[in-house]
Amino acid sequence: MAEKRIIYKIRDLGGIGEVHITEEVVTKIAALAAAETDGVASLAGNVTYDSMEKQSLKSLAKGIRVCVKDNEVSADITLNISYGKNILETSKAVQEKVRSSIENMTGLTVKDVNIHIAGVDIEKEEKGK
Repeated sequence: MAEKRIIYKIRDLGGIGEVHITEEVVTKIAALAAAETDGVASLAGNVTYDSMEKQSLKSLAKGIRVCVKDNEVSADITLNISYGKNILETSKAVQEKVRSSIENMTGLTVKDVNIHIAGVDIEKEEKGK
C-alpha cells in the first residue's frame, strides 16, 4: 500500500493555478541545509551531506521532523556535532541556514527550528592522530 503524502497549498497564483508542496520537500530542504552546515558531522541516523543523494527520504526523516500549519513551518532537527566544534554556535548556524533555505525556496514562514544534539562525532579526530 502506498504511503499517504501530506500536501500543502502554499500559493494561489490568482486565477492561473495553485502551487502545492509535499511535506517531504520541506523535510529534504531542511536536511540538506542542516547537513551542509560547518560543524555538523551528520544528521541522526548518520546521514552526512556526501551520502544524502543515496539516502531514501525515510533515512533523512529520521533526523528531521517538520510540521506545516497555516503557511508556517516548525522543524525539529537531530544532529551529531563534529568534535571540537562549539555546540551553541553550530546550532545557531543550523537554525539560520534551515530557516533561510526553507523561506527562500518555498515562501513559507519558519516559526521555529529546534535543534537536538544526539552525539559528538570523534571518529575524524581519532583518524587524524
